[in-house]
Amino acid sequence: MPSGRARRARDRAIDQAPATDATPGLRLDLERYVPALLTFVANKLSHSASTTYQSRFGVNVTEWRIMSLLAIEPGISAARICQVIGFDKGPVSRTIASMEKRDLVAIDEDPSDARRRLIRLTPQGESLHDEIIVVALERERRLTACLTPEQRDTLIDLLNRLHANLPAVTMSGTSRRERRD
Repeated sequence: MPSGRARRARDRAIDQAPATDATPGLRLDLERYVPALLTFVANKLSHSASTTYQSRFGVNVTEWRIMSLLAIEPGISAARICQVIGFDKGPVSRTIASMEKRDLVAIDEDPSDARRRLIRLTPQGESLHDEIIVVALERERRLTACLTPEQRDTLIDLLNRLHANLPAVTMSGTSRRERRD
């Protein structure tokens, strides 16, 4: 098995290689192409969640994702939020700044590294989280109601496997930012 560096170099070469084996007329079957199915489901879920959370609670889906992560991991850096959620640092930083202005999060200096900032929910943010999570869990229950408990467990296992295997298709596998945290 190649080392991490060799594997990343190989993957970069594959991703950047010209498509020499192009097959004329080849088309995706969008009902079986896993990346498309995951994207379609995620986009539709995000859109409806954003509409619901914005109208009922005044937060968008990105703010909710950050709040839900901070409820699990209080006092983490923006880099950690980016790593878990998979967003770029710019939009996450802007969202956190907006949430801080609305007193949903507080940003504190890391006692062990003055250059690093740690983000946590404020009492107001915790209270709002506790309201939204009820709606979020009900949305999940309705979404997965078409599955048996065993199918739901299998789905979760398969999604976790795909998530763990993302480095196989990303340009660098793990960014420098992810390795620092």
